[in-house]
Amino acid sequence: MKAIAVIPARYESTRLPGKPLKDICGKTMIHRVYEAVVSTKLFDEIIVATDDTRIANEVSSFHGQSVMTSSDCKSGTDRVFEASRSKDCDVIVNVQGDEPFIDDKTLSELLEAFKDPEVEVASLMTQIANETDYSNPNCVKVVCDNNNNALYFSRSPLPYSRDAVEFTSYRHIGVYAFRKDTLGLFVKLNQGKLELIEKLEQLRLLENGIKIRMVKTDYQGIGIDTQHDLDKAIEIIKVVD
Repeated sequence: MKAIAVIPARYESTRLPGKPLKDICGKTMIHRVYEAVVSTKLFDEIIVATDDTRIANEVSSFHGQSVMTSSDCKSGTDRVFEASRSKDCDVIVNVQGDEPFIDDKTLSELLEAFKDPEVEVASLMTQIANETDYSNPNCVKVVCDNNNNALYFSRSPLPYSRDAVEFTSYRHIGVYAFRKDTLGLFVKLNQGKLELIEKLEQLRLLENGIKIRMVKTDYQGIGIDTQHDLDKAIEIIKVVD
């Protein structure tokens, strides 16, 4: 199976403008993410997909590969498709450009899902350990069927335990892997009602009957969306480096 990784990176972020170029202990965020993906040694090719020359120049400075995509791309997934549609590959992994702690074990587990020929899309989930995250709308929850295919994603607490039954809840980690043809199909689909309500594009797949195989992982990661997240990442890197 030939797999490539695409890292979508846009400069204009509402909560943290210029996010990919933010410094994390001497290296930009996009540099950290790229290095993390390279170190897994799982991919035939690794590409940063961006519409900003500042990001492309930064990737070039550390001898990475980037592809300039249209500024009209509505989402990171559209950017991933545009950067990968001419590539000869079986599976395309969308590694978010704000996940500098992604590791080989996690991405290997994700790719492992495609040994099942029925899997068209796969993503990650990890156990929610506290009530704060469970109630936080920025922590996206997922529930699955008996085969670990996603039934629904929500910003609301999910599932809701009416009679205080004990259960394990899972947080969705937004790293996706697609078979190439399925990615091409996804970007042609119209946004769905549930997607627009929750502002979660993965619901577009479920609304159109495309299953998402969820892979359990211990990986927690830090998706860097705010200055607080960035400060937390910096503290972690200080300890690790």
